[in-house]
Amino acid sequence: MSIVELERHGAVAVVTLNRPEVRNAFDGPMARALGAAIDEVEADPGLRAAVLTATITEPRPVFCAGHDLRTIEDEFAGGDQAMTERGGFAGFVTYRRTKPVVAAVDGLATSGGLEIVLACDLVVASRRSSFALAEVRWNLVAGAGGLFRLPWAVGRAAAMDMLLTGDAIDAERAHQLGLVSALVDTDPTAAALARAERIAGNGPLAVSASMRVCDRAFSDSEAELWAANDAALESIAGSEDLEAGLAAFAGRSTPTFLGR
Repeated sequence: MSIVELERHGAVAVVTLNRPEVRNAFDGPMARALGAAIDEVEADPGLRAAVLTATITEPRPVFCAGHDLRTIEDEFAGGDQAMTERGGFAGFVTYRRTKPVVAAVDGLATSGGLEIVLACDLVVASRRSSFALAEVRWNLVAGAGGLFRLPWAVGRAAAMDMLLTGDAIDAERAHQLGLVSALVDTDPTAAALARAERIAGNGPLAVSASMRVCDRAFSDSEAELWAANDAALESIAGSEDLEAGLAAFAGRSTPTFLGR
């Protein structure tokens, strides 16, 4: 069994964090393994979306505990880092992807585990899930994107409360705040896979272009966003997939997209 597993379900990859004995915490080898899995998704033209899930243990389910703090002193001293050059922490949080990733969260996503979730494009969670950035409890900061991605997701007031107290919020609250896209009663992986399959059936050029602009919505100026918006339109204009989509619309049929 690999510490990160990848299975193909048609045009969707299911990537599973598989280090439950340490609550799926990240060290150097696991970061490189997740980065390699995302490399594979990005490089495979037959894959159009991915689901990120985790192997959990009962009775205290944990999606991901974040950074393996047993290795952090060695990392500060220049040892093996829980990051990659392309993807940053966990090989994922700064990865410039062209294909969407749906997080399937079951249990606690805390600290770097929540920062991984925040780096995904959609979040499906079980009702027993919870979310926290607990770094301040150990005199650390959420340095893998949480300090700004959490306010983007839930607003300044709720983010400040979470960041400064280290307290967790439950799945219902996360859904109300907009951090979670959909709540399910049982295993969220099946629901996340269904969502990813819906995405994979859409025009891949349009999906990628939409991601590029939406990702910049809270960081760029309005002028920059209009320029990005125009570039997105230009990227699909004249494409074979646009012709296929318009023909299918006119004929009330299902389009077949080729990614060009």
